[in-house]
Amino acid sequence: MKLTGVMPALVTPFDDKGKIDFNRFEKLLHKLRDDGVKGWVPCGSTGEYNALTMDERASVLKFVANFANKDELLIAGTNAGSTWEVIEHTRRARELGYTAVLLSAPFYATPAPDELIAHYRSVLDAVDVELVLYNYPPKVGVEVGLEVLEAFKDDKRVIGIKESSGNLLRAIDIRSRFGDRYQLTNGSDDQTLDFFLWGATSWICGPANCMARACVDLVNTIESGNWLAARDKMQVIYGAMASLESGKFVQKVKYGCELAGTPVGVGREPLLPLTTGEKAAFRKAMEPVLG
Repeated sequence: MKLTGVMPALVTPFDDKGKIDFNRFEKLLHKLRDDGVKGWVPCGSTGEYNALTMDERASVLKFVANFANKDELLIAGTNAGSTWEVIEHTRRARELGYTAVLLSAPFYATPAPDELIAHYRSVLDAVDVELVLYNYPPKVGVEVGLEVLEAFKDDKRVIGIKESSGNLLRAIDIRSRFGDRYQLTNGSDDQTLDFFLWGATSWICGPANCMARACVDLVNTIESGNWLAARDKMQVIYGAMASLESGKFVQKVKYGCELAGTPVGVGREPLLPLTTGEKAAFRKAMEPVLG
């Protein structure tokens, strides 16, 4: 799979009773397609996978797979707290038509590097999929470090890594050590321009749920080679990205969807809706993006 363009890390819309709202989901997906995204990444951290039952996760994956066109990328988030759960989610995703999955380290377990390598090998041995590693230490407590990349450099089914560490040195280190062996996808949203400069070719992007057109425009400008224009476009979205990275990411993305005309409800507890003041602050940060 060639990772390219903007792929939204999809929210999971809920109705007023906290159930998955597939009508809202369909409206959101149509808008994102119109805005130019290249594919879909359901059941990631922005999609609150940790708050969904196994059957709910499968229903989301099925819905998105049925919606997707043949030329749109499909990557399933199949992370969980243990290897056996990850394998089960990955099997279900493969049965639903996903040939690639996005996997961070199992949450809470904080595996050592050798344990993490063994974890990914177990998944690859159990299910015929391609794997995009996911480095997100603030969420799971450990890094998918260079030792892991070194261990899989000869396994062509490990195709890339999403970097959400917020550490630009990671991109530089990966490029310096592995060249173009791994496809680098950006997940450090407020550093997008920098990560593309150092080798990212795609953006698995939570903020794209509420500002896809601006994100797509930025990546298209980067790909055109006009870095000064891209810098100016990054400046437009930077305030919103910085606000998202400062905390309450999922709640803000979901409120941003409401501001953008595609309401998706609020997050599941323990996430609480934004306060009136928090909404006002994020709305102000979004003003340059929404025009």
